[in-house]
Amino acid sequence: MNKPAVTVTNQDGSVINADSIRKLYGDFIAVAGITLRVEPGETYGLLGPNGAGKTTTMRMLAGLSPVDSGSITVSGIDVIKDNRAVREVMGVVTQHDGLDNGLTVFQNLFLFGFLAGQSRKDAKYRAHQVLEFFGLRERSKDNTYELSGGMKRRLAIARSMMSSPQVIVMDEPSTGLDPQSRNRVWEELAILKDAGVTVLLSTHYMEEATVLCDRLSIIDHGKILDEGSPEQMIERHAPREVAQMRVTPAALRKVREYLDTHSINFREVGALVSVTGVNGERPDLSGLEDVEGVCTSYRVGNLEDVFLAITGKELRD
Repeated sequence: MNKPAVTVTNQDGSVINADSIRKLYGDFIAVAGITLRVEPGETYGLLGPNGAGKTTTMRMLAGLSPVDSGSITVSGIDVIKDNRAVREVMGVVTQHDGLDNGLTVFQNLFLFGFLAGQSRKDAKYRAHQVLEFFGLRERSKDNTYELSGGMKRRLAIARSMMSSPQVIVMDEPSTGLDPQSRNRVWEELAILKDAGVTVLLSTHYMEEATVLCDRLSIIDHGKILDEGSPEQMIERHAPREVAQMRVTPAALRKVREYLDTHSINFREVGALVSVTGVNGERPDLSGLEDVEGVCTSYRVGNLEDVFLAITGKELRD
């Protein structure tokens, strides 16, 4: 498949530049003055729980939702003044794929290209290119309703490439997919990155953000709380090591008493108790070694720990 056209940048060299954008729904502040820049060819993520403001932010960046205040430029286009022009350089993949189940795979692509302004000849040619690129050629004549959830997601991503966009905005690209389908979507996003496409995605999956993103922002209550590469975020905020104890109900009271008595930080997630020591070091759990019903393992800090450290709550709360 042909690479997208040479990326046009804003005056500051970025592809996406959002400055102090806000969105209100009555008295509710959905987005509270977010500022971010996305560089050419970068994969940039918005990481946060459901309801954090990720989808609203991305809809504003794509020109799909009006901005109450602030400014947005994408590839030199003022999105607020000309929200239709931005969609000529941007592909959008929403949480709900919006595919037409009454059409075949090929027809979904062809019709999208034709309605986007391509001639019949160009839309047909481009649809075949995209089918080949995403490994969907053998399914081109299948009805969309016959596809699995993962295959539909791939088709939605393929459709967003019909116009050879410089930028793709993806809202929760792998939500609801099984691990195999999720990995395939990740592989395809890596291919797009190699082709020079700038990707902005939202997610509440820590692993997805770690694997895909060059940089990310942690967002909650409509605000960016910190920004950086996954490695930078983990270095700044995560403990070096976390103890994870699988505890039976009979042993839970004794474990809680020990941790409270020794002022050791912990949190409970079902039958799992996560424990961190002072300054991120390995906690002293020697007093629990002989307690029946306690199994302890250790892992390094990750983005979920970062989110907990910054916000005081679990990523999926």
